[in-house]
Amino acid sequence: MVKILKRIFHWRLILNSVSLISVFSLLIGYCSPYIHPETASIIPLFGLAYPYILLANVLLLFFWMFLKSKWVLTISLTILLGGSLHFRTFTFGSNDSFEDATELSIMSYNVRLFDRYNRNATEGNKTRSKILKYLDNEQPDVICFQEFYQQDRTKQFITKDSIKLILKSVDTHERMIQKNKGRQFVGVALFSKYPIIKKGTLNFAKSNSYNYCIYTDIVKSKDTFRVYNIHLESIRFKKDDYELFNPEDLASNEKHTKIYNLLNKVRNAYPKRAAQSEIITNHIKDSPHPIIVCGDFNDTPMSYTYNLFSSILCDAYRNTTKGVGSTYAGSIPIGRIDYIFHSESLGSRNFQIQRDKLSDHYAISCSILKEH
Repeated sequence: MVKILKRIFHWRLILNSVSLISVFSLLIGYCSPYIHPETASIIPLFGLAYPYILLANVLLLFFWMFLKSKWVLTISLTILLGGSLHFRTFTFGSNDSFEDATELSIMSYNVRLFDRYNRNATEGNKTRSKILKYLDNEQPDVICFQEFYQQDRTKQFITKDSIKLILKSVDTHERMIQKNKGRQFVGVALFSKYPIIKKGTLNFAKSNSYNYCIYTDIVKSKDTFRVYNIHLESIRFKKDDYELFNPEDLASNEKHTKIYNLLNKVRNAYPKRAAQSEIITNHIKDSPHPIIVCGDFNDTPMSYTYNLFSSILCDAYRNTTKGVGSTYAGSIPIGRIDYIFHSESLGSRNFQIQRDKLSDHYAISCSILKEH
């Protein structure tokens, strides 16, 4: 034990430096929800890495406790300074219980074009069939799709008609762009088992992406809900970017260039999402009806974008669930980036995250309650 302690002492300078960097990084991470990404483009990256930075601080805390160091007080105070911010990621919610309420089951799902461009066409069609079977089993009242794909004049990918039939939807709303080749359309779509009395689209800055926001006013019984389906600016990862997460690629000479390019893509997307979120939240404030927001935000709970929505709406996951959730099923472990928000006047319960990986996102769903 004495030898071990001596070795630890020899490394004290390095460990002090690591502790200082960890504490400073966590403090910057706390700032990320409140500082616009255009003000300091590096800060959102600390928000993205927040769970890992926090974990590093916790491990260092236990390490310094063992050595009875003054770092224990510094790290403890830094962690406590985060306050309620920690509960954006680590939740302790419980289901709302209303005695008399209108209940609307809602789902949000980024389906990655139903795996349309899988190099193995047979496997792609199998994935599409599994997604449709999942929808048939779940039967949500309202579903919001991102990266929705529709191809006309083909028997394989008339997805809109298939879903309407499966869900017995009475109304739909979509915003899609036609791709260059063939009658192929990509965008966002909403299907409802109940009548839609108003439809609309919010326009973002011109972009070559498929990121949109649509909204609908849906009537169930005598209650009207305004539902937004959003897909905020994507990072646009390419296949080469994911090679960084392959251990065999870490020794390549291109590693540093790839890391730089990847961080640039992440950093450049933050201001675009912030601008899109400001457009949506400003529109929400003028709504005559209670709000439900579904979609792929491409941002974590420790982001400026998330903060805009959580400042005026309730996060259904945090409201109903205990633990840590992950909605992104891709190679990069970035956690929860898909959300269902609702007005404070509404309730929520039974939040679910899909278990089977059929896309690079898991479907999320819950019941929204309007008390009478």
